[in-house]
Amino acid sequence: MADFIGSGYKTGLRRYEKMIVGVDLGTTNSLIGVWRDGRPILVPNALGEVLTPSAVSVAEDGAILVGMAARERLSTHPTRAATAFKRVMGTNREFTLGARTFRPEELSALVLRSLKSDAEAFLGEPIREAVITIPAYFNDAQRKATRAAGELAGLEVKRLLTEPTAAALAYGLDQPAADEMVLVTDLGGGTFDVSLLHMFEGITEVRATAGDTWLGGEDFVDVIVQAFMRAVGGNAGIPTTPGSIAQASLRRQAELAKRQLGEADRTALRVVHNERTIEHEITRVEFEALSEPLLARLRFPMERALRDARVDPDRVTRVILAGGASRMPMFRRLIGRIFRRLPLQTINPEEVVAQGAAIRAGMLMRDADLIERVMTDVAPFTLGIRTGRMLADGNQVGNLFAPIIERSTVIPASRVKRFITGRDNQTEIDVEIYQGESQFVDDNIRLGGLAITVPRAPQGEQEIEVRFTYDSSGLLEVETASISTGVKRTLVIEGNPGVLSQAEVAARLAALDGLKIHPRDQAENQGLLARGKRLFEERLGAERGLIGDALVFFVASLDGQDAERVRLARKALEAVFARLDGDFFV
Repeated sequence: MADFIGSGYKTGLRRYEKMIVGVDLGTTNSLIGVWRDGRPILVPNALGEVLTPSAVSVAEDGAILVGMAARERLSTHPTRAATAFKRVMGTNREFTLGARTFRPEELSALVLRSLKSDAEAFLGEPIREAVITIPAYFNDAQRKATRAAGELAGLEVKRLLTEPTAAALAYGLDQPAADEMVLVTDLGGGTFDVSLLHMFEGITEVRATAGDTWLGGEDFVDVIVQAFMRAVGGNAGIPTTPGSIAQASLRRQAELAKRQLGEADRTALRVVHNERTIEHEITRVEFEALSEPLLARLRFPMERALRDARVDPDRVTRVILAGGASRMPMFRRLIGRIFRRLPLQTINPEEVVAQGAAIRAGMLMRDADLIERVMTDVAPFTLGIRTGRMLADGNQVGNLFAPIIERSTVIPASRVKRFITGRDNQTEIDVEIYQGESQFVDDNIRLGGLAITVPRAPQGEQEIEVRFTYDSSGLLEVETASISTGVKRTLVIEGNPGVLSQAEVAARLAALDGLKIHPRDQAENQGLLARGKRLFEERLGAERGLIGDALVFFVASLDGQDAERVRLARKALEAVFARLDGDFFV
């Protein structure tokens, strides 16, 4: 059954029985939005910003900090802060922050809890349901891990919406229109996604998806970090370990340089190490030359999506950019070279996915102002089983991947193939299910397996039928049947290696509920303190003294708990920051 979406909207005040939020759970920043008064609205956090850094830190007293304060502590307390955990969703990777360890789902859940708290403060009502966006190229384990993160945050995930599709919704591309082919690219902090959409006669059809879940803005930051270390960092003795304060400070400077080189021809990185400032200049030309291997990787998913859909680049009528890293001029030029047209970027690329998620949430609330239309999706990866092959010389080759539902197949889909026994007198056939694109199963992801009995017979005389049924929510059902006996076995793929079971989710939910979360109403003060400590460690001389004096005054006012004194001290500290930290970014 096809999913329904909509975004053609008009102004009108509406009340709903329940409020569903839309969340862009990003690698670098996360946002939450709602459909309200006939339009998508992004919710500001306690600092008044719609962007909340996807960062978590554990303070010395054990309290959990989320967002800006946590990101600022990455420079001063690198072993107590974590970012970019979205990149390892769906794996068993753990992050140690102080005395605690967290899985990626738990860190993501803490970010979601913070966003949920902001939305509840903004709306004045509890939030229990959400639409959460994911990269189109997220595999089965990554999608299930995202759902688990939502559950750990106290949210029922009504839909997982792919980020390129959300961007298309925000641009209103589901309005009735002539036959049109639209390519949506989403270059975020940690992932790159491409979706090719065909719109015709009131239908939006996802023709193909492609992407790289290990390619994003963070990799371009790595390029600048490596250039700095080669030029001056290594000789200056800056440690290469990610957990060092100097490396954390360098990485922040590299992120700032990446942003500045979007507009300037050159910029300088300055890192304080062993009480001296190490400086290195990098030009836009140098940065772009060093980034050529990354640009080649960005090109490949776009070409794959076109190739899978058998669409020539000239047939693409519009190219949409989403994701903060898509601001880089070299990426826009790459789009221009491939498609011979300027990309569309009239909505803030850092906000467009969240706006689309809010629109989708409005659809689930059945808002009458939203125009419905049918939308089909495709399988992002090929699904198949382990098999073997008999060669002409009588030898067998095993561990081969036999595709059953290929990537870019319109879903929901059901496909069936037959297989034979591989040896004499075989009484059982193990059907192992994999996801991926490699010819060899060892390079793909194992999703599960089941066994079916067959009568004894010479090799190749017993057949089984394997049917895969894959729906739009990402649920895979595998049915096997013996042709000679009619015996059937069925398996629904619900868990994967690296994915939390329901029992584990319940246990970790109880553990998260016991954490001391820093109060939302103190987020502004905590953010300023973390920023001040970071600046104090970055600067030397008179600037350091000025920052130190302002911090001492601010901390003393907090200890005194006099609201007016705190307000004045905060204002003074913000004035110092405005003078000395003009390049501050969310």
